Amino acid sequence: MGGDQDPTRALVTKSHLRPARTSITRSKIIYESKRQKLAVASLIQEFTILPAKLKEIKDHFKSEMVKGLAKQGETLAMVQTHILGRLNGSETGTYLTLDIGGTYLRVVLVELSQGSQVSTKQKKYAIDSQLKVGEPKLLFDFMASCIDSFLVANDAVIPKERQLELGFTFSFPVLQTGINSGTLIDWTKGYSCHGMVGKDPAEFLQQALLSRNVKVNVSALMNDTVGTLLSHAYQHPRTVVGFGLGTGSNGAYIERVDRIRKRDTAALGDDVEASAQEMVINIEFGAFDNERTVLPITMFDNKVDRKSLNPSKQLFEKMVAGMYLGEITRNVLLDMIDNRLLFRGQSSRKLGTPWAFLTEHMSVIEEDSTPELDEVRRVLEDNLGLGLVESSETPVSTNVLADSTDVEVPVQTSGGESQRGGAVTTLADRQIVKLIVELVGQRSARFAAAALGGMLEHTMGYTWARDEVEKQEGVDIGVDGSLYGFYPGYESDLMSGLEELFALEAGMSFLFAKEGKNEKLKDRVRLGRCLDGSSVGAALGAVLATRSAAQPPC
Repeated sequence: MGGDQDPTRALVTKSHLRPARTSITRSKIIYESKRQKLAVASLIQEFTILPAKLKEIKDHFKSEMVKGLAKQGETLAMVQTHILGRLNGSETGTYLTLDIGGTYLRVVLVELSQGSQVSTKQKKYAIDSQLKVGEPKLLFDFMASCIDSFLVANDAVIPKERQLELGFTFSFPVLQTGINSGTLIDWTKGYSCHGMVGKDPAEFLQQALLSRNVKVNVSALMNDTVGTLLSHAYQHPRTVVGFGLGTGSNGAYIERVDRIRKRDTAALGDDVEASAQEMVINIEFGAFDNERTVLPITMFDNKVDRKSLNPSKQLFEKMVAGMYLGEITRNVLLDMIDNRLLFRGQSSRKLGTPWAFLTEHMSVIEEDSTPELDEVRRVLEDNLGLGLVESSETPVSTNVLADSTDVEVPVQTSGGESQRGGAVTTLADRQIVKLIVELVGQRSARFAAAALGGMLEHTMGYTWARDEVEKQEGVDIGVDGSLYGFYPGYESDLMSGLEELFALEAGMSFLFAKEGKNEKLKDRVRLGRCLDGSSVGAALGAVLATRSAAQPPC
């Protein structure tokens, strides 16, 4: 997520923030054979997460959180960020941030003013693919050069008389050892600079800055989701969760220190002292259920995992995050084609290319409300080259008779389509593709709901609903990432999942409207879009770091 452009942005150009899904009416799909209909029914069963299963996933997520708080090396890393306390909105100052985690990095100048006012000035720099897999020193030298270039370009607005404090958003799994230090657990998102695992990225960046005589101090190291939490909390003090749903996926939340059993008691105190403190925890939930205990994994998920850069790792992320949804869909389509259940068994060179079916294609397909699914046709035919008869010597039948159980049904095409040569995707093809896309997208949102529901139940009674007054005030969640912000229907699917989960938990019933009142769950559990949260949050992390450094030790 951090530093990268999320994959659903490019084709979603409508002015509204969250485009609406136009669901396919399943009873109106014009199946071309009984075998095709049975195959689709099987896919619906595989990808639909029923409430009981959703609750099972949520409960397992909660238990894994507790295990991760107890000791190091658990599947949920539950990283201690060493960010203590909460923001109150009065923080001010000028800070620099660096945000990296994908194809780009961003350098941002953040100005915090009284009244929770924020202004930013930023520049994005493309990262050469060779830097992602080469010597770590080259990558960090590039980061330092971008900071130096940015400071030179903004010489007029940056004070020269003092050193700038920098918040470093490093969006890879890190075992945090201090507020401005940690060790890389593993590379993700296509990076694999050798020799870096176990090393401190903040120290690498600081040394690169010193070698260039750049007057910048790396005062805070954090994940982008932690930044999202801090950024949202700056303007919404009841924020206790930061949620990232974009190219990657992750969550962070505020934990009471005495519940962190693996903490350093010499630094953070015993249970009596610690009970008065709160710390932000970076869950790193992309690795949830790597043991394959509870998630309903399909053969399509297995194929994505096997072909990924990090097989058998980050399993949950590969079923939720925007980076992978298009590839899951592509695998489903290829399986249907191989069984002659779509496009008359004909694929295309583009669809046969890994990662060619993009999450942005899914967004366009989800929005299509035209009777003939014209936007779906455009994606399939114009973008992916599907439905094209590549050999004029091969006759094209307008009837499908795949086996003895099939019913012969004329292939329904639209006006202007040719039976020999040219585009010949059928209405049934397009309807089924739209349904498959919807199933994959909805499943992602429901998995995200299970994770968020687990976080909220875990913290209820400790950090956000400790008494009746706080229960009535509800809770705020900061969310960043394009799946939440741009993918059609994602927010409503996420909220629907939460409603189903909390309806099954008596202890969460206070979140629903009381008799005679009009409040809905979304009025008590308030999801807020946190634009540019990682950058502003990194600046706020630098604020907390300098505040902590100024205080005498306990």
